Amino acid sequence: MSAHKSPIAVLGAGSWGTALALQLAKTNRQIWLWGRNKEQIASIKDHQINLLYLPGIELPENVRPETDLAKCLNGANDVLICVPSYALRETLTTVEPLIDQDTRVCWATKGFELSTGQLPHQIASEILGDQRLVAVLSGPTFAMEVGKGLPTAIAVAASNKRYAEEIATLLSNNNFRAYTSGDMIGVEVGGAVKNVLAIAAGVSDGLGFGANSRIALITRGLAEMTRLGVAIGAQPETFMGLSGIGDLVLTCTDDQSRNRRLGLLLATGKSIESAQLEIGQVVEGVRAAKAVKEVATRHKVVMPICFESYRILYKNIPPNEAVYTLMGRTLKPE
Repeated sequence: MSAHKSPIAVLGAGSWGTALALQLAKTNRQIWLWGRNKEQIASIKDHQINLLYLPGIELPENVRPETDLAKCLNGANDVLICVPSYALRETLTTVEPLIDQDTRVCWATKGFELSTGQLPHQIASEILGDQRLVAVLSGPTFAMEVGKGLPTAIAVAASNKRYAEEIATLLSNNNFRAYTSGDMIGVEVGGAVKNVLAIAAGVSDGLGFGANSRIALITRGLAEMTRLGVAIGAQPETFMGLSGIGDLVLTCTDDQSRNRRLGLLLATGKSIESAQLEIGQVVEGVRAAKAVKEVATRHKVVMPICFESYRILYKNIPPNEAVYTLMGRTLKPE
């Protein structure tokens, strides 16, 4: 992001968008935090806290909540998009006519687009063109811990090395460290697949299968993630980093993960609908399971754990049956 003091627009006032707005506010630049829900934004303005998604964390005065998108984008040289994957295309389409040609755009959105199988950078290229500077943020992060200023590390991937370095510099301080990467495909694939595997990990733990099962699932899940990434152009070493194994382990093992919690609830016999209602926020892994299954099928990539997650979510297969299907697969070399 740029060195001058123009405002930064953060689009998406959920937990992650709010946490990143807090982090960017430490630069003392004006941060616009945009959300479409007028009641929620009014509440943030009244309390200077996002009571719904990041309770207990006070926002500094230079974070300004707003529902007027044009107002947020006016004069902003940098835009950070923090919306769910299903809303990315609509958001970019709305943003495109409101920004200058030299406005840089990055996102913390994770997941394949369900209708097309495209990754976020492919959608951005289609809507914003190939010449605009774009980047993706991803890695093992929970919003509440970032909001509290606890030590955190993420990956920033961009095709333009200097742009990635500028974002990393802007985000980083004593409690937040950003590493750069040139592999946007790998970073985005890791962010998409880990949510599906976290549902499987939650199911396994919810059924009481123990630590051996969990680590086997994570390890073999990493192999699936890497196979899919390499098949569509990623660098295999990316999956040994923060956006690969780092994000995977975090999401599969900590109950702050909505995807893991969904798996835990499904293991108790709850329906997908009631489990998502209890969690109260978007569980990205549900849509991701279908998208990953379709992309993997198209590229002829074998992903048994992800496929069983898909069957639990979309074919009403009992969770314990899915686990035993995995254990009964034909033996082969690792």
